[in-house]
Amino acid sequence: MKQDFDIQIRQERQEDYQQLRELIREAFALAEHSDGDEQNLIERIRHSSDYIPELSLVAVSGDIILGHIMFSRISVGQSEAIALAPLSVRTDWQRKGIGRLLVTAAHGLALKMGYSCSVVLGNPDYYSKFGYEKASNYGIIAPFDVPDEYYMVCTLDKNCDIPKGYVKYSDAFGL
Repeated sequence: MKQDFDIQIRQERQEDYQQLRELIREAFALAEHSDGDEQNLIERIRHSSDYIPELSLVAVSGDIILGHIMFSRISVGQSEAIALAPLSVRTDWQRKGIGRLLVTAAHGLALKMGYSCSVVLGNPDYYSKFGYEKASNYGIIAPFDVPDEYYMVCTLDKNCDIPKGYVKYSDAFGL
């Protein structure tokens, strides 16, 4: 994809928090499946022991934050893994590759940090582009009721087996 604008991916900073809160609220305002709490979820995750600062990234152009991605520690059975939640892109920048840049950068960092897989609850048409597949195919069980095709897992390290079992999220998710 050809881009004619300069976009940098970097770790989120404390001075980004207010801009991120608004971006996330706006990005999810018209989402088909949203509880309207995503902007509060990121704050709860940041204050939890499951927060991974290195995997909370922003896409910026100059001083403007165009998108944000956050992963947090989870367990799948007896193994540690990560969960992608949330991924947000400014509404006026959606469908321009910002989400792809964020997911690709974060997956690369997560692999370097030793994580073997990531789970996500989201649109299968979108997340399958990044290698996410139905988690149930791998014996991964969501801790909530969700249509099977919307709960997915992505292998980050092709040399590792994907863990099996029930997923336990950070308490920040309120599950």
